[in-house]
Amino acid sequence: MDTQTCAAPDEKAPPQEEALAPQLSKENPSPSGPPEISATVARLTSNSIDELRKLVSELQKMQEFLKSEVDNVQHQIDCAVAGINIIVETIGPWKSIAACTSGMRKADRRPI
Repeated sequence: MDTQTCAAPDEKAPPQEEALAPQLSKENPSPSGPPEISATVARLTSNSIDELRKLVSELQKMQEFLKSEVDNVQHQIDCAVAGINIIVETIGPWKSIAACTSGMRKADRRPI
Protein backbone atom coordinates (compact mmCIF):
# COMPACT_ATOMS: atom_id res chain seq x y z
CA MET A 1 0.00 0.00 0.00
CA ASP A 2 2.86 2.31 0.63
CA THR A 3 3.95 2.07 -2.98
CA GLN A 4 0.50 3.07 -4.19
CA THR A 5 0.46 6.12 -1.97
CA CYS A 6 3.90 7.12 -3.16
CA ALA A 7 3.04 6.53 -6.78
CA ALA A 8 -0.11 8.59 -6.69
CA PRO A 9 1.57 11.93 -5.83
CA ASP A 10 4.17 11.37 -8.55
CA GLU A 11 1.43 11.02 -11.13
CA LYS A 12 -0.22 14.24 -9.93
CA ALA A 13 2.99 16.32 -9.93
CA PRO A 14 2.70 17.64 -13.50
CA PRO A 15 -0.93 18.77 -13.05
CA GLN A 16 0.07 20.70 -9.89
CA GLU A 17 2.77 22.55 -11.82
CA GLU A 18 0.22 23.33 -14.52
CA ALA A 19 -2.15 24.63 -11.84
CA LEU A 20 0.62 26.88 -10.44
CA ALA A 21 1.45 28.41 -13.82
CA PRO A 22 -1.75 30.50 -14.13
CA GLN A 23 -1.36 31.58 -10.51
CA LEU A 24 2.21 32.77 -11.16
CA SER A 25 1.11 34.66 -14.25
CA LYS A 26 -1.56 36.45 -12.18
CA GLU A 27 1.07 37.49 -9.62
CA ASN A 28 3.38 38.76 -12.38
CA PRO A 29 1.01 40.57 -14.71
CA SER A 30 3.84 42.52 -16.32
CA PRO A 31 7.33 41.43 -17.27
CA SER A 32 8.84 44.05 -14.92
CA GLY A 33 7.97 42.17 -11.77
CA PRO A 34 5.42 42.04 -8.97
CA PRO A 35 3.04 44.98 -8.52
CA GLU A 36 4.79 46.01 -5.29
CA ILE A 37 8.07 46.43 -7.11
CA SER A 38 6.38 48.24 -9.98
CA ALA A 39 4.69 50.62 -7.54
CA THR A 40 7.98 51.28 -5.74
CA VAL A 41 9.79 51.91 -9.01
CA ALA A 42 7.00 54.26 -10.13
CA ARG A 43 7.17 56.17 -6.83
CA LEU A 44 10.96 56.46 -6.93
CA THR A 45 10.88 57.50 -10.58
CA SER A 46 8.25 60.13 -9.80
CA ASN A 47 10.39 61.50 -6.97
CA SER A 48 13.43 61.59 -9.24
CA ILE A 49 11.52 63.40 -11.97
CA ASP A 50 10.23 65.96 -9.46
CA GLU A 51 13.77 66.52 -8.17
CA LEU A 52 15.09 66.92 -11.71
CA ARG A 53 12.37 69.47 -12.48
CA LYS A 54 13.32 71.44 -9.36
CA LEU A 55 16.96 71.29 -10.38
CA VAL A 56 16.16 72.51 -13.89
CA SER A 57 14.16 75.39 -12.42
CA GLU A 58 17.03 76.35 -10.11
CA LEU A 59 19.51 76.17 -12.98
CA GLN A 60 17.30 78.41 -15.14
CA LYS A 61 17.10 80.97 -12.31
CA MET A 62 20.88 80.80 -11.91
CA GLN A 63 21.32 81.29 -15.65
CA GLU A 64 19.10 84.39 -15.59
CA PHE A 65 21.05 85.75 -12.61
CA LEU A 66 24.38 85.17 -14.33
CA LYS A 67 23.15 86.84 -17.51
CA SER A 68 22.12 89.92 -15.53
CA GLU A 69 25.50 89.95 -13.78
CA VAL A 70 27.27 89.72 -17.14
CA ASP A 71 25.23 92.70 -18.34
CA ASN A 72 26.13 94.67 -15.19
CA VAL A 73 29.83 93.90 -15.51
CA GLN A 74 29.78 94.78 -19.23
CA HIS A 75 28.13 98.11 -18.40
CA GLN A 76 30.78 98.84 -15.76
CA ILE A 77 33.56 97.98 -18.23
CA ASP A 78 32.00 100.26 -20.85
CA CYS A 79 31.83 103.11 -18.30
CA ALA A 80 35.46 102.54 -17.26
CA VAL A 81 36.63 102.56 -20.89
CA ALA A 82 34.66 105.75 -21.53
CA GLY A 83 36.31 107.35 -18.49
CA ILE A 84 39.76 106.27 -19.67
CA ASN A 85 39.06 107.73 -23.13
CA ILE A 86 38.09 111.06 -21.55
CA ILE A 87 41.33 111.07 -19.55
CA VAL A 88 43.41 110.21 -22.62
CA GLU A 89 41.71 112.95 -24.67
CA THR A 90 42.30 115.45 -21.88
CA ILE A 91 45.95 114.54 -21.31
CA GLY A 92 46.78 114.24 -25.02
CA PRO A 93 47.07 118.01 -25.64
CA TRP A 94 49.07 118.47 -22.43
CA LYS A 95 51.58 115.93 -23.64
CA SER A 96 52.12 117.75 -26.93
CA ILE A 97 52.41 121.08 -25.08
CA ALA A 98 54.95 119.54 -22.71
CA ALA A 99 56.94 118.19 -25.65
CA CYS A 100 57.05 121.61 -27.29
CA THR A 101 58.06 123.32 -24.05
CA SER A 102 60.74 120.77 -23.39
CA GLY A 103 62.11 121.25 -26.93
CA MET A 104 62.22 125.00 -26.42
CA ARG A 105 64.11 124.62 -23.16
CA LYS A 106 66.69 122.41 -24.82
CA ALA A 107 67.12 125.05 -27.54
CA ASP A 108 67.60 127.70 -24.87
CA ARG A 109 70.34 125.67 -23.22
CA ARG A 110 72.50 125.48 -26.32
CA PRO A 111 75.61 127.55 -26.12
CA ILE A 112 75.74 130.53 -28.38
